[in-house]
Amino acid sequence: MGKGTIVLAYSGGLDTSICIPLLKERYDYDRVVTVAVHVGQRDEEIDIATKKGKKLADRHYTIDAREKFVNEHIFPAIRANGSYEGYPMGTSLARPLIAEEVVKVAHKEGATAIGHGCTGKGNDQLRFDVIIRGAGLEVVAPIRELNLTRDWEIEYARQHNIPVPVKKDKPWSMDENCWSRSIEGGLLEDPAYHPPEEIYLWTVPAQKAPDTPEKLRLEFKAGTPVALNGKKLAGYELIQNLNERAGKHGIGRNDMIEDRILGLKARENYEHPAATVILLAHRDLEGLVLTRQELAFKRMVDDKWSELAYKGLVYEPLYAALNAFINTTQERVNGSVDLELYKGNVRVLGRSSPDAIYSSDLVSFDSTSIDQCHAIGVSHYFGLQARLVHTLKNKKTSKK
Repeated sequence: MGKGTIVLAYSGGLDTSICIPLLKERYDYDRVVTVAVHVGQRDEEIDIATKKGKKLADRHYTIDAREKFVNEHIFPAIRANGSYEGYPMGTSLARPLIAEEVVKVAHKEGATAIGHGCTGKGNDQLRFDVIIRGAGLEVVAPIRELNLTRDWEIEYARQHNIPVPVKKDKPWSMDENCWSRSIEGGLLEDPAYHPPEEIYLWTVPAQKAPDTPEKLRLEFKAGTPVALNGKKLAGYELIQNLNERAGKHGIGRNDMIEDRILGLKARENYEHPAATVILLAHRDLEGLVLTRQELAFKRMVDDKWSELAYKGLVYEPLYAALNAFINTTQERVNGSVDLELYKGNVRVLGRSSPDAIYSSDLVSFDSTSIDQCHAIGVSHYFGLQARLVHTLKNKKTSKK
């Protein structure tokens, strides 16, 4: 008598594909139910996962969570200027949602355990585990628990007639959603290795980008992008539109050394065209409508929000509290930002908002609305303590 049913978070890649027979051979489960969650991967990726899941597993689910991902995870990330060590987070934003959808299927199927294909060296194991255990379910992670290597997995897949897209000489590990695409593994693990152009699918190299710049206008309401070039668009459609536009201009590549949760440094390559454009525009618009004090404090809040989101700690009470503060500041982040896309770069051309706290009259050199003489008194006291310290130092030095 086996252990019954286990539900497997399934991507269709090497790791999750070999988990299907492993869960039966090594863990004695009778049924393996696979779940692929659509968070904006390319259609062919979802099709592959669906076909392979139906072929290899006892039952398969494909869940369309694209709009939910945008509304409940990407939009909050935009409002929080969500980034980790200098790049827009993507994979980390999707993991809690994927785990929650898999938990729903586990309850439906009467399973007491959920499997995933994460290694014991990466971040995703923790992001999945915290959600699964929070639902009172057991975690089974064959790649981690059996201490498997990529070469072993490729050979095991071959023995079990499991088609996988990776090869021993190009064992790229890729993850994709509509906000970001990550590529790692194989020769990319060498920080000095120059990535081949073949790893990029969303962006072109800057030298092959159009010679003519493209200008666009991005509109925000309450910190959320709502229109592109005057046309109202739903979140997912707007992001996909910008991925295509910015990607063809070579915008949104990152090649970096990243500090993982466990302390390991890893070489990561990313593509995130729309995220690069939207986050730049959002930060710029905040500078027009928020006070200096709000901006300074929000930078600290954004950093903490990003840390929690990177770790997948969306159930942490502080995460909800930070979102509450951020959403309050976003009530005035309304308006538009004009941008130019050109040869791998995006720059702001101008911005406007009905909630701007910028006054062209007050700041103008030709205006007398503010009497400049009023600043004389302020100047007498400005930096007073530092001036006194500097004076004392000079006196001591002159006596020597």
